[in-house]
Amino acid sequence: MITVVSGVPRSGASLMMQMLAAGGMPLLADSQRAPDEDNPRGYFEWERIKRLSQQPDCLAEAEGKAVKITSPLLWALPPNRTYRVVFMRRPLGEVLRSQTAMIQRLGTTGARLERPAMIAALEAHLRQVSAWLERQPHIQVCWVDYHRVLEYPRGEAERIQGFLEVPLDIEAMAQQVEPSLYRQRERPLA
Repeated sequence: MITVVSGVPRSGASLMMQMLAAGGMPLLADSQRAPDEDNPRGYFEWERIKRLSQQPDCLAEAEGKAVKITSPLLWALPPNRTYRVVFMRRPLGEVLRSQTAMIQRLGTTGARLERPAMIAALEAHLRQVSAWLERQPHIQVCWVDYHRVLEYPRGEAERIQGFLEVPLDIEAMAQQVEPSLYRQRERPLA
């Protein structure tokens, strides 16, 4: 079995990878993308996963580990393996704020769509991904709300451990949640 942590970029997948690592789950990640102002604790990415559609056999390295795969790449998961997907969901307004802040900091440009069009495109993408995941018999999904992780880290860590059916250090997972790193917010935490 392969554990996949997914979501649209800037939805909290790096935080979830950090939590899983603290809990004792081995990760498939490299250090090619260093921590920075946007993710001061790291990205927990594996560069080779970007070539998943061309090199599906690379996933053999992920057996028994967690690997971060952004939602646009999920369609490339080979059907000859079983997966448990921890899918991070965050309000799309916050996702866009976070993406915009990162783009500005990097001095690059993003999509040239107005905010409502970007949100509509992301909503359509998430509906497609959700519908596709529901039809895959070899994939189980745990939908995780970013705000619930921030507000109830211990409870969400327990829920994720139950879904993954592996022993994890719940307290260590919960301690990884640092509310001060929640900067692009639409609403205050409870």
